Amino acid sequence: MKKWLVGLLVLLGPSMAAAQATVPEIPFDGDINFLKMPPDIHLGEVSGVAVNSKGHIFIYHRGSSAGGPAYAATASQLFEFGPDGKFIREIGKGLYAWSYAHTVRVDKEDNIWAIDKGSDMIIKFNPEGRVVMVFGRKKEASDEAEPWTRVTPVRPHVDGQFRQPTDVAWDTQGNIFISDGYINSRVAKFTKDGDWVKSWGERGTKDGELNTPHSIANDAKGNIYVADRGNRRIQVFDPDGKHLRTMTIDVPVPPTAKPWFGNQPTPEGATAQSGAPWAICISPGPTQYLYSADAFPGRIYKLTLDGKVVGMLGRSGHQAKQFGWIHEIACPSENTLFVGELLNWRMQKLTLKPTAGGTK
Repeated sequence: MKKWLVGLLVLLGPSMAAAQATVPEIPFDGDINFLKMPPDIHLGEVSGVAVNSKGHIFIYHRGSSAGGPAYAATASQLFEFGPDGKFIREIGKGLYAWSYAHTVRVDKEDNIWAIDKGSDMIIKFNPEGRVVMVFGRKKEASDEAEPWTRVTPVRPHVDGQFRQPTDVAWDTQGNIFISDGYINSRVAKFTKDGDWVKSWGERGTKDGELNTPHSIANDAKGNIYVADRGNRRIQVFDPDGKHLRTMTIDVPVPPTAKPWFGNQPTPEGATAQSGAPWAICISPGPTQYLYSADAFPGRIYKLTLDGKVVGMLGRSGHQAKQFGWIHEIACPSENTLFVGELLNWRMQKLTLKPTAGGTK
């Protein structure tokens, strides 16, 4: 019996003794029909969602442009929608960098940044939708262009070269931070003009080391928050790469929780464990909050910037207010979230309704 109990607690994450106090559920509405899609356009896996200062919504997905063989097909497409969800345009149709969509971000000047895991490239578009800056380089089609693979020991880092990058963020000076991602497990820093500065991080488990930095965000002070998914934690750095703190989300899993598909996660599968951060974003305003999503049990957590979990919402599933692998979150305000879901092929608008004395 004791062995069984220990195994159960390990499966649920850190021990119940170390888990945080009871975390309240945040009431919310979920709109899965917010986007008004043209009749001849369909979404595939929505890997990216971002919102600009005018309330326009950008969707980066693996869908309508898919071409090629069943394996190693090209799958990237970037759409813009109005604040009312009405389709406006496709950006970068047929772009050379399009290969396998990962995330999209919008900076404070409303430039649009697309991070393509398949081509190892990060593309900056101006608000008009023209390419103005390029980071990384796609493998040449004239060569045997095979994707990067994980090897031991890891390949040496190369300044300015990416191997399956994942996301981008900025500090108060406009410096650019790219999470580089599945293979390199590091953060790369550039100036606002695109000049290489430095990188930090190696694959590992110590503070400052990373294992699949999958999402990245910045607060109003310019600190950089890295969703260290493979290590089931969020690490915070200053703009120079100094490690400031590490946060973990240790909320018990309901005994009835089921994954969207597949077997129950095991302690060895950190990517799918409760609290492992797939997507993070930080809300604006005088009091900022960090939102983080996991794949199992498929929840979104609301945290203070020092790592206290103050609320949570949702679970895995196919219906509205349920989630199928949230891959990116946009949080233009504390109580309005847009989430891109891989498995349900959709973007869902969430309106949070915190109660007095609850998460506010």
